[in-house]
Amino acid sequence: MDRVYHLVEEKAVVIFSRSSCCMSHSMKQLISSYGANPTVYELDQTPNGDEIDMALQILGQSPSIPALFIGQRYIGGAKELITLQVQGKLVPLLREAKAIWV
Repeated sequence: MDRVYHLVEEKAVVIFSRSSCCMSHSMKQLISSYGANPTVYELDQTPNGDEIDMALQILGQSPSIPALFIGQRYIGGAKELITLQVQGKLVPLLREAKAIWV
C-alpha cells in the first residue's frame, strides 16, 4: 500500500493502467481532454506491476485497473470517473488538485 501512495505523492493526477486496456485508454483521454497531464503507470510494463496491482485490490478497486488518483486522493475506476463527469464534479476536482487552471 505504501508503494502506491509513494507513487501518487506530489502528483496532481495519477492513473494506474494496462497498455492493452480500452477503459484505461478512455480514462486517459477524458482526463487529458480537460488539459490535465496525468502521470500514467502501465502496470504491464512496470517491473513491480503485480505488487502495485495487489495494493490497488486492497483499496477495494475491482477490477484493479484502471485506477485513478486526483490530488493524492483515491477516486476509483472508470465507473467512478464517469460518475464524477456526469455530476459535473470532475473539473472542480481537477482544479482543486491544480491539474488544470481554467
